[in-house]
Amino acid sequence: MTVSSAGDSSESIASLVGLAPLEAILFDVDGTLCDSDPLHYYAFREMLQEIGFNGGVPITEDFFVENIAGKHNEDIAELLFPDDIPRGRKFCEDKEAMFRKLASEQLTPVSGLYKLKKWVEDHGLKRAAVTNAPRPNAELMISSLGLSDFFQAVVLGSECEHAKPHPEPYLKALDLLKASKEHTLIFEDSVSGIKAGVAAGVATIGITTRNPEHQLMVAKPTFLIKSYDDPKLWAALEVLEKKDA
Repeated sequence: MTVSSAGDSSESIASLVGLAPLEAILFDVDGTLCDSDPLHYYAFREMLQEIGFNGGVPITEDFFVENIAGKHNEDIAELLFPDDIPRGRKFCEDKEAMFRKLASEQLTPVSGLYKLKKWVEDHGLKRAAVTNAPRPNAELMISSLGLSDFFQAVVLGSECEHAKPHPEPYLKALDLLKASKEHTLIFEDSVSGIKAGVAAGVATIGITTRNPEHQLMVAKPTFLIKSYDDPKLWAALEVLEKKDA
């Protein structure tokens, strides 16, 4: 499938035509449904500084994006605490509790999310959320966004043998929905998630919610959008709709 950058509208539209008839759409959660990365970054930065990580110097947003965003907590624990992984796991659990407190007060949807939600519902597409987030986080975010009844399945990396960037979570979602990978679309915002979607053989659109375009392109998404309001996305969906008809 053609891979195009955020500016190649004609290639982006053409790259989705082969998905017709579209059967399903799979969504990541953090950074894809909601702009949650600033809350994760704040929680990691404050808690790591509190325990003297990096000599007490706060981690930068670049460090967060490159080493933490989109990754499973087991991998984060090993990265941050290579000599004491049990401590790393406990740290991540405490950090998630802090995140949930912040999210319950400050979570906001990615722009255009509800417009796309209506389009998906109007077209009777199957849908699932596929995330590396712990179950309490995923349930809180989905519920806070009013999407509990929207998703027909929620797949967690922690409940698979392999989390993202391994394709297993997306392959499990396809199996649960009884959907064909050739007629499914994925939305993702991280390098880890895009790699998982691409490895599963599914067309994957990257969203530049927080992560830089040049980093996301390394994972070879079908194309990139800035949000669900992006005219390029709707132009592509319109062409796909006509092809299906």
